[in-house]
Amino acid sequence: MGRESELPAEAGGLSAEAEELEAKMQIMKRILIGVAILIAVPLLIGLFIKTDFAVERQVVINKPKDEVFDYIKHLKNHANFSKWAALDPNMKTEYRGTDGTVGFVSAWDSDNQDVGKGEQEIKRITEGERIDVEIRMRHPFQSTDPAYMTTEAVAGNQTRVKSGYFGKMNYPTNLICPFIAERIGADMETGLRNLKTVLEKQ
Repeated sequence: MGRESELPAEAGGLSAEAEELEAKMQIMKRILIGVAILIAVPLLIGLFIKTDFAVERQVVINKPKDEVFDYIKHLKNHANFSKWAALDPNMKTEYRGTDGTVGFVSAWDSDNQDVGKGEQEIKRITEGERIDVEIRMRHPFQSTDPAYMTTEAVAGNQTRVKSGYFGKMNYPTNLICPFIAERIGADMETGLRNLKTVLEKQ
């Protein structure tokens, strides 16, 4: 009789352990589902976000258009107003070709990760109107993107300068396209304000 009376207690103990294990398994299942959702939702959103983006900013400078254009078409002058150049005044620079003409290359190499290593080449010049360049980044990432600057005469001796950039980020990194575009736009605005200051002091 004594041995028989112990059986229900042992059976009850096994049942409690099984219930505890089942509860833990349910918790783990919910955690895994939550993690899967956190990963899947951004990836799903990325399918509907463009992989390319365009940024353009502008400023009005109190100088004649010819004077402004002659300044910006020379890439060496960009070091005087570029936000990125200001981040590392000690970066290494190299030039190839004749500045202010198609084919001229301005290269840079910096230990500052926000500046990195790369080069830009003048691809086309519409005299007095527009300069198109190709920006080739080599480090900390690799990309080849077009950019441009245009000049337009406005009232009096004022000139509207527009600076534009076209970028591309493949899926799923295209998720951060809006943030990258915003940052580039802010840096371009800083550069244009610097350009205005430099030219209007001359």
